[in-house]
Amino acid sequence: MKKQGIITFKVDDKLFEVIREIPSRSEFIRNAILSALGNICPLCSGTGILTPHQKQHWEEFAADHEVQTCDDCRERYLVCIGGRPR
Repeated sequence: MKKQGIITFKVDDKLFEVIREIPSRSEFIRNAILSALGNICPLCSGTGILTPHQKQHWEEFAADHEVQTCDDCRERYLVCIGGRPR
């Protein structure tokens, strides 16, 4: 694999000690980043904040959807309630 660039970042001492023990740190970090990118919120792109236009689109969508919590895993998910009385 041809290297396209190098990115560095700072970590605290505790994380440094853990990462230092990983045999292939670069591969581990690349895989962790790729995995995290696959789990980014499709609306906010991982910022945690909606722009005013995104908020407007969300409100239109939310009129026929609601966020519920799974009884088994306790994670939140979207449910279509279109046309159903609330």
